[in-house]
Amino acid sequence: MNVRRPHISAVALAAVTALGIGTLSACSSDGAAAGNTDKFDVVASFYPMAYLAEQIGGEHVHVTSLTQPGQEPHDLEISAKQTAQLEESDAALYLKGLQPTVDEAIGQSPVKTKIDAATLTSLEEHGTEAGGHEDEHGEDEHAEDGHAEEEHAEDEHGHEHTHEGGQDPHIWLDPVKYAEVAEGVGKAFEKADPDHAADYRKNTAALVGTLTDLDKKFETGLADRKTDVFITTHAAFGYLAERYGLTEEAISGLDPESEPSGARVKELQQMAKADGVTTIFYETLVSDRTAKTLAGDAGLETDVLDPLEGITDASRGDDYVQVMEANLKALQTALGAK
Repeated sequence: MNVRRPHISAVALAAVTALGIGTLSACSSDGAAAGNTDKFDVVASFYPMAYLAEQIGGEHVHVTSLTQPGQEPHDLEISAKQTAQLEESDAALYLKGLQPTVDEAIGQSPVKTKIDAATLTSLEEHGTEAGGHEDEHGEDEHAEDGHAEEEHAEDEHGHEHTHEGGQDPHIWLDPVKYAEVAEGVGKAFEKADPDHAADYRKNTAALVGTLTDLDKKFETGLADRKTDVFITTHAAFGYLAERYGLTEEAISGLDPESEPSGARVKELQQMAKADGVTTIFYETLVSDRTAKTLAGDAGLETDVLDPLEGITDASRGDDYVQVMEANLKALQTALGAK
């Protein structure tokens, strides 16, 4: 849809040629580069954003993802080719605070429509503990055991993976918040491409309906459970935990690559025994070594809880909804839900 600009600097062109990186198309099968089609061209930062663009845009959009399948999105470095793709696009859809190089590239790009998903719902600060319930005195039930969220703030080495102010960017793992973002994206598409506004409204409503049904499945599926506590390697599931009355305890903070302290490992082992935890969850795009070590020492099982930062052959499903349903099943087993 965008008229292709004729000039790209010789330096950028040489860099693109040297890199030889293929187009990272999230939904189009024609392999055309972003900005070089007769559709509404959207560059999405990583899978959850690309999924929204595909579902809402339907046949009217061409979506290019900056993050390749299987690539850890936090580690993304923008290439010269991707910078050029941004310049030629009609819209950029991203989640500010998750991928610093993406934030910088989009901020500097001339793309007309810039959609920051973090502005379309409310964000919260999460440490290595998220969720939980207050007792009758208004205090967190784990506070006396030294598990309060404030005490874990020093364990968060991944400030570069958090939103401004230390806020947790993993909003897509809460179907309700993800639906709020979808509604905002739909309105942005309507404004930017008014010729297809009616279809964008229709597609947005359908997606919100799907996410509402998913929320109901989680609420019902986790209603009758033996324990509220689950342990993960990466503190990605704070919003999900809060939505369904659970407590996520993460081995490390919001940074999936940070190493836990010996004290934190010992604390988790004691907590697992006290709270009836059976499973340590790890994710598909990051090493499972820490989870398996902790589980082995504590006599626990391991399983995948997918933060859905990308879809690969190892994913338990072909799209967002299928993988989230697989996550629900994994949680039901781990929490003893009937």
